[in-house]
Amino acid sequence: MKNSDEKNKITNYFNETYDREIRYINDQLEKDILFVLIGNVNSGKSSTINALMDDKVAKVSSKPGETIVIEQHKYADKILFVDTPGLDDIIEDNSDVTLNYYKKADVILFFLNAAGNVLSLTEKKVFDKVKKHNDNIIIVLNKIDSAEDIPELTKYIGEKLGDTYKIIPISSKTGENLDKLKWEILEILKTKKKDILFARHVKEKSSIAQKWIVAAAAAAGTVGITPIPGVDIIPITAIQVGLLLKLSSLYEKEQISKQNAKEMILTTITGNAGRAAYRQLVKFLPGYGLLIGGGVASSVTFALGQGIKYAYENGIDLNSDSLKSIYELWSKEKISE
Repeated sequence: MKNSDEKNKITNYFNETYDREIRYINDQLEKDILFVLIGNVNSGKSSTINALMDDKVAKVSSKPGETIVIEQHKYADKILFVDTPGLDDIIEDNSDVTLNYYKKADVILFFLNAAGNVLSLTEKKVFDKVKKHNDNIIIVLNKIDSAEDIPELTKYIGEKLGDTYKIIPISSKTGENLDKLKWEILEILKTKKKDILFARHVKEKSSIAQKWIVAAAAAAGTVGITPIPGVDIIPITAIQVGLLLKLSSLYEKEQISKQNAKEMILTTITGNAGRAAYRQLVKFLPGYGLLIGGGVASSVTFALGQGIKYAYENGIDLNSDSLKSIYELWSKEKISE
C-alpha cells in the first residue's frame, strides 16, 4: 500500500508539473514583445536587429538621416521593433509619441557609435530622459570593428551613465558579441515571462539551448539529491520537465506528450545512463563539468538536455528509445559536440 501511495504521489506531481509548465509556455507564446531602438543616425540600429534575428527585419541605409520618422518593424507577428529618429528629432519633434514607446517597451536598446563621438551631450540628455520612464535598458556600443580601446570606451560609458546598465560592445557588421546581446535581452525578457517567445524566433538557437541546459543542471545540483525512481525524483521533476518543454518550444517542435516526457526522464535517471552520457559529454564540452558541479542530479539533467538538443539539431525523432540510443553512442565515444 505504501509503495502504491508513493507511486500515485509521484504520478500526480509529475502530471501537475507538466500541466503547469505547458500553461507557462503557452501563455508566453500569446504575449507581444516591444523593442525600442534609440540612437543617433547611422549608429547601426537597423543592421543590428537584422543581424540579431538573422533576417531582413529593417531597411538599412548608409545615408545620413535616413530614419527621420518613427518606424515600426513587425517580426513574426508578436515581436515589434520600433526604430526612433535621430536624437535631435526625438527631443524637438516627437517627444510625446516617443515617450509613450519608452514607457511600454519591454527592452530598450540604446545605441552608441564606437567609431564616432561616443556619448555626446545630446545622447546623455536623451538617456537620462529615457531611464526616468523605463529601466529595462541595454547600452549597445556598436561598430567596435572600426574603433580602438573598447575596454576604455566601455569604462567611460559606465562612469557617465551608471554601472546599473549592461553595456554590450558589438559589431553588427562582423557579428562579434551578438550572442552576448542576445543573452542580455533574454535575461530582461525572462523577468517579464517573454524570453521563450523571443528565443524561438532567433535563428541560431544552439547557444541559447546550451545556456538553458547548463542553468537547469546547476539548479538541479542545488537540490542535492540522488535521482532514482521513487520519491527522490520529485524535487527535480519541475526542473527537468521545464527543460524538456522549453527546448521543444525553442526548436519549434511538437510539444512532448506527458507520457513521452515521463519515459525520457526515467530513461535518463535509471541504469546510470545519464551519468555515463555526462562523463563522455564533459570530455567534448570542457568547463561544463566544473560549472554545474558534476553531481548526480546535475549530470543527469545536463545529459537529458544535451540528448534532446542533439536529437532536435540532427533531425532525430525524439522518444525514450532514441534518447537511450544517443546516450549509448556517447558512452562509446562515437560522437562529439
